[in-house]
Amino acid sequence: MKKVILFTAMAALLVGAVSCKNTNKGAVPEYKVVEAAQVDLADFPVDEDGYVVLFDGTSTKGWRGYGKDALPARWTLEDGCLKFNGTGSGEGQTGEGGDIIFAHQFKNFTLEMEWKISKGGNSGIFYLAKEVTTKDENGNDRYEPIYISAPEYQVLDNANHPDALLGVDGNRQSASLYDMIPAVPQNQNPYGEWNKVKILVYKGTVVHFQNDEKVLEYHLWTQQWTDMLQASKFSQKDWPLAFELLNNCGGENHEGYIGLQDHGDDVWYRNIRIKLMD
Repeated sequence: MKKVILFTAMAALLVGAVSCKNTNKGAVPEYKVVEAAQVDLADFPVDEDGYVVLFDGTSTKGWRGYGKDALPARWTLEDGCLKFNGTGSGEGQTGEGGDIIFAHQFKNFTLEMEWKISKGGNSGIFYLAKEVTTKDENGNDRYEPIYISAPEYQVLDNANHPDALLGVDGNRQSASLYDMIPAVPQNQNPYGEWNKVKILVYKGTVVHFQNDEKVLEYHLWTQQWTDMLQASKFSQKDWPLAFELLNNCGGENHEGYIGLQDHGDDVWYRNIRIKLMD
């Protein structure tokens, strides 16, 4: 894969982009992995457990929209939580909404937070995400969705959202690796109640925890990972760009952003913290 460093300006944030084109598979469109300025973790508090506090309930410092330079207006502070105020439009994101990221790329870490969802709600937690653009029909850059470059820890009201019945063996239910591995046991607390998340990423090993129980484990950049992608909606046949990005999740440096999803429904997050394991 040929890679070229380009320079652009996006609200004074962007410092460069990697332009990529798969010359072996014509079905993969030309795309760019956008590299933007990152926040300095030294500006964020470290708690007594050695975790960097990414959200303390009082400030949205460090958070911005995916492909944007500020936090979208539908993401607000409410009672010590980072809340997305739903539109009821599902994935049909509006200009004042959209997915968000913490503006620092992480490699090896333990991420913790808590979430609660509205009745019938859907959201997700992304990790090792990249900001990726392709060209539209007029030749202008457009951002591809965050989930084609990042594994997703599913956030869902299992009892009332139809996605819980789709996929295979419950692999779209809460805490699952979305559309690939179901969370077992499925120990979710119902909508309106808090659920605890822990995601461990270390040299390709990934473990999901829900409410203090380990619910799945898998290994990035392995044949197992490639095979899971091929059996999912992100297969090389069905979605070649997603397959290429996810198969090399995190890029050459195996690092990326933490993200939270706008899926159109009310969702609350709190106590977001991360422990670096480099």
